[in-house]
Amino acid sequence: MLELRDVVKHYASGGGEVVRAIDGVSLTIARSELLALYGPSGSGKSTMLQIVAALLQPDSGQVLVGGRDISALAPREAARYRLNEVGFVRQSLDLLPGVSALDNAALKLLNTRVGVREAHRAVAPLLQRLGLEERMRSRAEQLSMGERQRVMIARALSTGPKLLLADEPTGSLDTQRSREVLKLLVEVCREQDVAVLLVTHDPQAAAFADAVRALRDGRLVDYEPDAGLAPSAGR
Repeated sequence: MLELRDVVKHYASGGGEVVRAIDGVSLTIARSELLALYGPSGSGKSTMLQIVAALLQPDSGQVLVGGRDISALAPREAARYRLNEVGFVRQSLDLLPGVSALDNAALKLLNTRVGVREAHRAVAPLLQRLGLEERMRSRAEQLSMGERQRVMIARALSTGPKLLLADEPTGSLDTQRSREVLKLLVEVCREQDVAVLLVTHDPQAAAFADAVRALRDGRLVDYEPDAGLAPSAGR
């Protein structure tokens, strides 16, 4: 479903040096597969997510989603791709205050010109599946951090995306809530046959992932939590 082929993205720093944010990364994620990607700040994780979301174009390489290269989409095409084919669970919990969990989860669908009732019918089962059946009418500020995160997941999945990008979805949660969110994320994506790229610092994520890798200095490496990050033979 998602395939990166030798993707490169470099930046010029203020001192004239080249920052190798992404330096020849290749990886593949199949449908219903979750890949957990670890790495320290500045390792290139956020750049990779932006490239896969067509928010940023690579300097070279290909980004294939369902066999289509999305690495050089025109702005309007990129916006349609993000709306219809990709779900993005961002690190910031950008829910509208004073608005119910149901309406917050439906926001993305409403942007596709789906009517309010139809959008509600579509997201309600997702919220129920994510354990929020009794909280759908609660306002955003009445929800716990874990509940807000689950609303964000429901919103990201509401349009039936082929690919889900999750940026630190458990970053603000305690250990128990992190485990619950990871478990629910895996279960729902298995059911909907979605490929998942999960960027995380959460050590628990490795236990839920089908594959685990890490980025260091823009290069893909093996993830070895007990021994640190060891370079992969093939990046």
